[in-house]
Amino acid sequence: MATTSNPLDDPAADPFEVARRAADDIARLTGVGHHDIALTLGSGWGKAAELIGETTATLPADEVTGFSKPALEGHVGTLRSVRTPNGKNVLVIGARTHYYENHGVRRVVHSVRTAAATGATTMVLTNGAGGIKPHWKPGQPVLISDHINLTSDSPLEGATFIDLTDLYSTRLRNLAHTIDPSLEEGVYCQFRGPQYETPAEVRMAKAIGGHIVGMSTALEAIAARQAGMEILGFSLITNLAAGIQTTPLSHAEVIEAGREAGPVISALLARVIGAL
Repeated sequence: MATTSNPLDDPAADPFEVARRAADDIARLTGVGHHDIALTLGSGWGKAAELIGETTATLPADEVTGFSKPALEGHVGTLRSVRTPNGKNVLVIGARTHYYENHGVRRVVHSVRTAAATGATTMVLTNGAGGIKPHWKPGQPVLISDHINLTSDSPLEGATFIDLTDLYSTRLRNLAHTIDPSLEEGVYCQFRGPQYETPAEVRMAKAIGGHIVGMSTALEAIAARQAGMEILGFSLITNLAAGIQTTPLSHAEVIEAGREAGPVISALLARVIGAL
């Protein structure tokens, strides 16, 4: 069980052992000993869990070792086990720890490492983000083709060298395209946050090859690759980025865009999960 003192805050702790303990908690509390797929639900994507299949168990994330309640409105703070019609078990993570919360990278990627410890070999990461391409509209889902990590941090510790070629699986992106051929792709830039990017920072992101700006996902994707998982990433464009959009940015705008787009993007995500 999780306690007020998070074991990941101990520098001497083995984060993979903590993840194994968390996986044991999930198996005990859900009655599901193995998961095949893991899905992290970012802003706007929460309704997808209802459409994937039959929910067999739901539990507060803070009952699981290493997890804590999410700090951000729009994240539900639960872990859910869902059985798809084709018999696969999906671990739905509604408890993301963001890098800007200053809990350390171990806490940020704990959900991914836990998912791998439950047996999941596919990691689907979703987020709400700002779009740089001016023709993108709020409420539009975009596949992540690659990322640029602007946090100056990494979940890898010591001399751990992990290849990130094809980090966001070409195979899974092609599968998503068969379900919705209109899906566009873009390179995601993870900024530290929690402040939104300045127009100059958005111009920088564009200049170095970015199309999407946000505050999550990249560190999680690196940890998922280290764990040997195949990764699919989706961004919901909740707004155009600063300098592209002329009005001020707000979290309320992000939540509203997610609420309006929720039924469409959730149905899309459920169809993709069903095809995995």
